[in-house]
Amino acid sequence: MTLENFLDKKIIVTQIKSGNKLTDKQRANLIGLGLRGINTKSELVCTSSVLGMVRKAQHLLQVSKA
Repeated sequence: MTLENFLDKKIIVTQIKSGNKLTDKQRANLIGLGLRGINTKSELVCTSSVLGMVRKAQHLLQVSKA
């Protein structure tokens, strides 16, 4: 199942790994998603911009439907 199936629906994004050794762009994407540390969650409406941010840091995140 791909994330495009969730467009215009709510998703919950959870940070499961540390963001210490990230590039500045990846760190900015985490902040843009509302994540500040391990085990923080953010409920977002799935838009194309949110999907882009999730893809840039997908190795740190877990995505589930709300």
